[in-house]
Amino acid sequence: MRIAFISTYPPIECGLATYTKYLTDAMKKFKKEIFIISQIGAKGENTFPVYAPQHNDIAYRLFHVVEKLAPDIIHIEHEFGLYGSRRGFQIVDFLLRCKVTDTPVVTTLHTVFNDLAYTEKIIVQHIIDNSSAVIVHEPSQKKILEKFYNHQNKITVIPHGVRSCNKTANAKQLLGLENKKVILLSGYLRETKCFEKIIEIFPTIEKQTDDVILLVAVRNRILEYSKYRRFLYKLIDESPAKNKIKILIGQFPQYTFDTILSAADVMALPYNKGGQSGILSQSSAFEVPVVTSNLPSFKLWSETVKGGLTCDTNDDYVKNIIKILTDNDYSKQLQQNIRKHNKLICWDKIADAHMDIYQNIINGLFLNAEFFYVPNK
Repeated sequence: MRIAFISTYPPIECGLATYTKYLTDAMKKFKKEIFIISQIGAKGENTFPVYAPQHNDIAYRLFHVVEKLAPDIIHIEHEFGLYGSRRGFQIVDFLLRCKVTDTPVVTTLHTVFNDLAYTEKIIVQHIIDNSSAVIVHEPSQKKILEKFYNHQNKITVIPHGVRSCNKTANAKQLLGLENKKVILLSGYLRETKCFEKIIEIFPTIEKQTDDVILLVAVRNRILEYSKYRRFLYKLIDESPAKNKIKILIGQFPQYTFDTILSAADVMALPYNKGGQSGILSQSSAFEVPVVTSNLPSFKLWSETVKGGLTCDTNDDYVKNIIKILTDNDYSKQLQQNIRKHNKLICWDKIADAHMDIYQNIINGLFLNAEFFYVPNK
């Protein structure tokens, strides 16, 4: 079986790129032919960097490579804005090109909200109509699609995968945080993350907790959300607890970010908008307890995994962060709960779920046929 992924891909700094890297690496065990068709800047074996988001001929560029590779399945990792102007409307053109050539497409929708804009809703409906299968990460996202779209029973829930990894043993020493209790504030920079909420309440936490440090390690792409970044740094500079706030700058390649995660005692996720969070998956890989906003996806995670606490108010954030930092037995229980859940959603199992979908589609197209492929040693 030959599978072509349409997605961003490392070394591009993007949560979707990281997701695709982990998924395709896990799928190598199946010994299938896997190709990545991506934005300019992507690198790697069987990787084809062919377009930039500002191009006006993205659908042509993608399909030109598809014609040459002749994949049996195309898998689109979809995020709005990756495929041109008007929130990435060119992906519809690409889907239609696949449709008229009888090339089956699986699409993972990484953003599903109740309040999508008009253009986004049109794109989503076309994606559903022209995909053989649609994947979302959460049951709540499936319910939204079934309620507001003609879904044709194509939607499957596959959770965001979690890596199997070990903590960096001397992480706090490397960061100069030995014997400190570390609250981590991290992720790609944008206003919806509401990082300022934790910065504003940190002085209250600092007064009630010995040896606590707020570690701020946020990433931003060039020229993106620079106004918000300046706002956060000004807020930190004016904080009465600024001597207990440590700021790290950089793009944090995975091995660097792993060290940062290894130093954390609690991760704060005060987002006011979002679905399944890549940062939540990253922190879960290192069994870091979390304190989150009350977004439905976070509440579901806390209720299912029991690896953290959700908050409705600033007082909740203060109380819950302090509880995790000061109650060692409780913190260890949260870590144990996360460890247990990670085994259910490791990338190996996520890869199995994807392959089941591909096989079902292919079996429906080619009855009594069997793919044969011997990898080049």
